Amino acid sequence: MAQKAPGKSHREGISLIELTEMFPDEESAVKWFEDIRWPDGEKHCPHCGSVRVSVIESAKPMPYRCKDCRSYFSVRTGTLMEASRLPLRKWAFGVYLYVTNLKGVSSMKLHRDLKITQKTAWFMLHRLREAWDQSGLEAFTGPVEVDETHIGGKRKNMPKSKRKQMTGRGPVGKDTVIGAKDRDSNKVVARTVVSRDTETLHQFVGSHTAAGATVYTDDWAAYRGMPFNHESVNRSVGEYVRKQAHTNGIESFWAMLKRGYQGTYHHMSEKHLQRYVSEFARRHNIREADTVAQMGEIFAGMIGQRLMYRDLIAD
Repeated sequence: MAQKAPGKSHREGISLIELTEMFPDEESAVKWFEDIRWPDGEKHCPHCGSVRVSVIESAKPMPYRCKDCRSYFSVRTGTLMEASRLPLRKWAFGVYLYVTNLKGVSSMKLHRDLKITQKTAWFMLHRLREAWDQSGLEAFTGPVEVDETHIGGKRKNMPKSKRKQMTGRGPVGKDTVIGAKDRDSNKVVARTVVSRDTETLHQFVGSHTAAGATVYTDDWAAYRGMPFNHESVNRSVGEYVRKQAHTNGIESFWAMLKRGYQGTYHHMSEKHLQRYVSEFARRHNIREADTVAQMGEIFAGMIGQRLMYRDLIAD
């Protein structure tokens, strides 16, 4: 009997050799990005939407001119890559590394692999995360697993001065993330929250769960009273599975997120935590797609957005 190949063997991936053949020079990278942005081959002005566009080869790096609003533009204009001085070939390689590393890719690795500064690599990664948000998900029809986790360093590893400021037990000083997984579609959605209270948890579940769905949680009291068919497992007495009632699916997602935290990033600041959470959720949701399709989705998500460095580091 033939054995099933490990992992997502049905996916069509890209080797590093194939990647270099796909993007041998800057022109090939420009064409790839343009084919995604303008699949019909007709350039559209990002300023006014006009299709009356002329090509001016000598006007690099803005080779297109709108005949209506008289603005110059390129494939970068009106995207998260606007004003970036990096060659599009390096952007393409960066996107590849971003989508193919299941536990994330650090800015230090990107800095070494692309021969760019660590600061530039860090900014690039946050722009890629901004493009890979969790929008467009329909309400889960269920069954839906809901759970929370806590992100942050261990108290024993913190400086003594910081440990003294912490009082209480449990996840003191950590950030809370709540997530839901739809067993039917296998999709995940996750959000950072400031509290695990009843209002917060009920609002999250209600926003992402369709009416009539069955919801499975642990025995945390704040979940009680939800307007859904709700079952919980009592972890406090060692009950983790009772027939169909369990949260093993969403806990598996937490495990991958924390492997990325511990093994790749080592720290996720509260300020940027939602972007990291969205990165892992989106990567989980499109993991069945081929690598080229995943890369194309990244760039498609960049269009119409802008993230300035000064805004990224602002308090």
